[in-house]
Amino acid sequence: MPESNGTLRIIRQDDSLYPSVFKERLTDNSPGQLFVLGNLDLLQKTKLAIFCSKKCPGQKIIKAFDFARSLRDSQKAVISGFHSPIEKECLRILLRGQQPIIICPARSLEKMRVPADWREGLAEGWLLILSPFPVGRRRFTVELARQRNLLVTALSDEICFIHSDPGGRIEELRELVQQWKIPIITI
Repeated sequence: MPESNGTLRIIRQDDSLYPSVFKERLTDNSPGQLFVLGNLDLLQKTKLAIFCSKKCPGQKIIKAFDFARSLRDSQKAVISGFHSPIEKECLRILLRGQQPIIICPARSLEKMRVPADWREGLAEGWLLILSPFPVGRRRFTVELARQRNLLVTALSDEICFIHSDPGGRIEELRELVQQWKIPIITI
């Protein structure tokens, strides 16, 4: 049975559970350790990342919500920081199902209050919370978000960019995805 309780675990680079894809994609920038809550088996699944800039055109918002509902019904594993308003709303939709979800906050997990709507997924083994940030990184910063997005991208098998502002951070990430040859899904 997968570990699904709320116990914070640390996975170091020399641990067999440490994702080998980090060494391939991030090379020397691989996080030294990962902090995790939830079912580590979710890392073995094929993962679709979702990203969306803070500002998003109205027509893409509707498509994003329909896409999240289709993901919820498909049982596909979804990974994201779920930080932008659209990403947060997609998470709310996804949490109504029981498909695998990997949430990567741009902060340390130490002393993090797990939201009530995440607890069922943790207890039942379909949710994983993962962070590369050590103790003391409790507040969101642009740099932590950049590092988190890099980690999410490195873990992903496919990526959906709901919307990326031209010249923005998500657009820069799209360029990296193309270099790594990760398939991009459009909605």
